[in-house]
Amino acid sequence: MHGTPHIVSDVMTHTVAAIGSGATFKEIVRLMQDWKVSALPAIEGEGRVIGVVSEADLLPKEEFRDSDPDRYTQLRRLSDLSKAGAVTAKELMTSPALTVHPDTTLAQAARTMARAKVKRLPVVDAVGLLEGVVSRADLLKVFLRADEEIAEEVRREIVSYLFPPPNSNVRTEVRDGVVRLVGRVRDTSLVPVAARLVRAVEGVVDVEFDLTRHGNPTDAPAGVTENEPRGTASP
Repeated sequence: MHGTPHIVSDVMTHTVAAIGSGATFKEIVRLMQDWKVSALPAIEGEGRVIGVVSEADLLPKEEFRDSDPDRYTQLRRLSDLSKAGAVTAKELMTSPALTVHPDTTLAQAARTMARAKVKRLPVVDAVGLLEGVVSRADLLKVFLRADEEIAEEVRREIVSYLFPPPNSNVRTEVRDGVVRLVGRVRDTSLVPVAARLVRAVEGVVDVEFDLTRHGNPTDAPAGVTENEPRGTASP
């Protein structure tokens, strides 16, 4: 019933900078500056991704440049101290690289980034060859969808199934990504279901309801819990 979700290949950057394992520290810094990126995939052979070098991997060299860390710091930050003395991508990179495939959904990619606390992910094919990079900014592109495009998908994929006429008469309004369903429905118990489905539509910021129930006016309104949609579903 639901529309096909956007996937990484819809938003990723195809032309990307990459480094070999032998790239020097200064070459890496210069490439990051030139491409205005915070991380670079490290590749070998025909383009197989073997690791990633990020700004976080480079910073220890500056942090420990003029310091003599005590024993506790040495034990606690052994990896950072090792990178402070590194001079090539092979010594600096995080390996194996955390990657995604082109057919990964944007929601899955966002969860991967959030859990790993990274800003960019290399996109690789089935054998690990680099195809592009997807960033946090790329994942937010779905929120640029036109309001009318979102409204049409909600009408077609959700409202027409859950609240079909003539038993229901629901109008779909969208403004700045906020969806509002207004009208009369036969079964307000479906409102929480509609809320979950509407929120799953890409580009939706929030959903609100102003729905009343057809039929017996003495029927109790559908329950809308604290975590369910804002708005009213009155008898």
